[in-house]
Amino acid sequence: MSGFDVRLMAYAPNGPRLGLLPGATSVEVGIPLDDVGSLRLAYAAQAPGAELLAAPVEVAVETYDPTDDRWTEVDGARFLRIKRSGNITDPTGTRSFELPAYAWLLRKARLFPSVRDNAEGKRPFLSATAGTILATLIAEARARGALPGLAIDFTPSVDSAGQRWAKVLTIAYEPGIDVLAVLDNLAEQGVVDWTTSGRTLRVFNADTALARNLATGPYPVELRLGRDVVDAPDTGTLEDLASAVYVKGEGAARLELVNPDAPTPWGRFEGFITQGGVRDEGTMRLLAEAELGRTGRERVQVTRGVDFTLAARLPWRDYRPGDYVLAPGDTGARSVLRVRQVTLTRDQAGTLGGNLVLNDRLIERDLRLAKRTAGIVGGSTADGGSGARPAPEGPDPRSPAAPAGLIVDTDAYLDSDGAARGQVTATWGTVGTATDGTAIEVAGYELYQRPNIVALAWAKLTDTQHPDNTVTASPYDVGTEWAFKVRAISRAGVIGPWSNAYAVRIAADAEAPPTPSTPILSTRLGVIHVEWNGRGAAGESMPPDFSHLDVSMDPGTGPTRINQMEGAGSIVVTNQPYNSPRTFRFVAVDRSGNASAVSASATISTRPLVEGDVIGTVIRGDAILANSVTADQLAAGAITASAIRANAITADKIAATAIDGKTITGATLRTAATNPRVQLDASGLQAWNSAGTRTVSISASTGAADVAGTLRTGTSGVRAVVSSNVFGAYPGVVFQGMAGSPGFEPTVHGREDGTLWSFSAEAVGNSSGRTDLIMRKGGSWFLGKQYGDVNTSASLNAPGDGKLFIDGILPRGMSSTRMLGFGVTHVNPGAYSIRIDFGSTITEGAPVPHCTIVTGAPQDGVTWGVSRWDNRGFQFNWSKGAEIDIHWLIIRSA
Repeated sequence: MSGFDVRLMAYAPNGPRLGLLPGATSVEVGIPLDDVGSLRLAYAAQAPGAELLAAPVEVAVETYDPTDDRWTEVDGARFLRIKRSGNITDPTGTRSFELPAYAWLLRKARLFPSVRDNAEGKRPFLSATAGTILATLIAEARARGALPGLAIDFTPSVDSAGQRWAKVLTIAYEPGIDVLAVLDNLAEQGVVDWTTSGRTLRVFNADTALARNLATGPYPVELRLGRDVVDAPDTGTLEDLASAVYVKGEGAARLELVNPDAPTPWGRFEGFITQGGVRDEGTMRLLAEAELGRTGRERVQVTRGVDFTLAARLPWRDYRPGDYVLAPGDTGARSVLRVRQVTLTRDQAGTLGGNLVLNDRLIERDLRLAKRTAGIVGGSTADGGSGARPAPEGPDPRSPAAPAGLIVDTDAYLDSDGAARGQVTATWGTVGTATDGTAIEVAGYELYQRPNIVALAWAKLTDTQHPDNTVTASPYDVGTEWAFKVRAISRAGVIGPWSNAYAVRIAADAEAPPTPSTPILSTRLGVIHVEWNGRGAAGESMPPDFSHLDVSMDPGTGPTRINQMEGAGSIVVTNQPYNSPRTFRFVAVDRSGNASAVSASATISTRPLVEGDVIGTVIRGDAILANSVTADQLAAGAITASAIRANAITADKIAATAIDGKTITGATLRTAATNPRVQLDASGLQAWNSAGTRTVSISASTGAADVAGTLRTGTSGVRAVVSSNVFGAYPGVVFQGMAGSPGFEPTVHGREDGTLWSFSAEAVGNSSGRTDLIMRKGGSWFLGKQYGDVNTSASLNAPGDGKLFIDGILPRGMSSTRMLGFGVTHVNPGAYSIRIDFGSTITEGAPVPHCTIVTGAPQDGVTWGVSRWDNRGFQFNWSKGAEIDIHWLIIRSA
């Protein structure tokens, strides 16, 4: 055999090979990524091998590789003879068969109820890997006699490539769900990619083994028009187009986001998302960005017909579903595309053909966004049950058990100012038992958080009603570490123990800007002008977190970064020799440091204005007498900026005091041509650091000042410092230069949940005590001592519900300024009345005494009371002359 070919091989169900099926009159096999493939074939009743299709059988698709003269069964190409059709009046006796791939059997294995189900009747998997979930369900099905021939080559700890699972899940499944639906759910959430090899299910971490990038390197896989690709139909539609999306979250949470790059031939197209349970802006932005990415442009399906008799690149030998390859895109240009499905066909004439379904990088990005949002809002929230339970006789004193399986996932998004911020999604297992193991009804859960710093106080993030066990929250500073813990509250109001804490580093923005457009070059007067239109290669706008554009030049020895731009504009490149090609490229960089792919290149050479033999000799500087050309000999406007070589006038060319008392209009003053630099121009005063990040901006039109960094009132002594990271990565003011080297210096900082936090210095960090003032959103507050000896701390705590909690020691005695006074007065036997003085005169407010007595032995029938009081003390009387202690409390009121 001389070329690529396909054949069919029959196998007994879960058994040995039976033989070839050579008599198929037509074959069509489709093998997609992360889905069940299909095989359609027609077979004449009298053709060789027809008897093998008379009963249930497995059919394997094998391909022939002419380079090593070998037939191989390809991944995902084992099929089940499930469905057949025919017509007994057909004289040829041709029968048609539709065969799903072997993974279809997973639909016939279900999750059964078990003793491990939770109170809602669902099977929980807490902090479980995809391998744990799938291996558990398959093992249980096998124990019941299902899936006897299925093998797996992954484990609860590693995937089919031997790599540790990258993600864990806390999720609960309804009994009755089939294993294929669970596998699809894991793929839709971006947790796994999967395929089969014969009868073996292979599952990998998403976007790893089944996402090879074969489009780069010295020998990329390229499918060329006329050689590999012979047909290139494209189907485009604007049906799903939306240029603006409105997100309606929980309660009053709302957000509208607009895509300025979306086409609007008939005006604004609108989309609407309703997502219960989402209250924070960060999660709503992630949902809106995913929807705008999906609906923000024409959707094009790229299908490429392949001729295997001419093709240099063959499926499964050179590429497979999931791989990235080079192929003609929607416009016919060479593009990086992902293989989503391979289809092979053989017609009645025996001609072998096929096609590929390809996705470009934008569609793949949209799919990643969809998977990301599915992981945020889907799959892990249990529905409420409807079964009634007998009410307890009284308040239930039992404590609900600690929630298990707390996991926290993080993502990054861009806020309205283009800054990268973090978002978290916390999920835990629902609780249905008390700490003693008996069943209990749970009312809800409380989720707490804190920066992941030792001994820092925990703060309540939010609460949910059972069985809602998923919370989303934002914003967080990217790169910071946070810890979370959760506890359950019973319907009787009893608070249960905390779960294990879960710490996570907030994800940073990893999305690079789009590839910039091609440099626009021109040359004049011996210099090169490099211009950028401020847009991407496809004409799209730069994202809101765009920082700058790096400009590189290659003189033939390799590219070197020579300058940067902060937006659309141009730079001037000087001192380049004539007739020497210079190649320029752009790279866009965002605020997080993510760099785009390199733009297409452009090349230009400077050209002399006169013949080469007079270059540099027509007018020489040393041939012009000093002061022979003066200002009075030049017409106004005769020398313009375009006539002066860039950087020709430098500081050393200007005499001292030459511009004293003069006015410079319309100029740009800067300390250097490259960063770091300070620049004064028509827009105001600006500064950049060596990385190209703008650190100072003072607007000339509005006076608004934006300073990124630290502001200090001094360099020594007691001073105030304003910074973006004064405590636990929070912005605020810290007072430095305190005497005694305190463990914590006095600090005021704000937090994203609306809290304003101020605390004093501490002699030894987290041990000697400090004073904290915490003012929270909604009116709750706390003032008092924290850390140090808890037995000597005093505080006021107003949780916002109208109550005030006072902790501390009430000192004995009463003064003219105290609100409350307390004392114990001992009286020996024989007395019946005593005057108790405060020790000071109260001039404002009325001191009202409240008293009781303590006796050493029972005193039946004794009575007591206060007969009179004034602003200096009170008179106390009792009916028996026993030895007593009088406990008194004075409340000063007005």
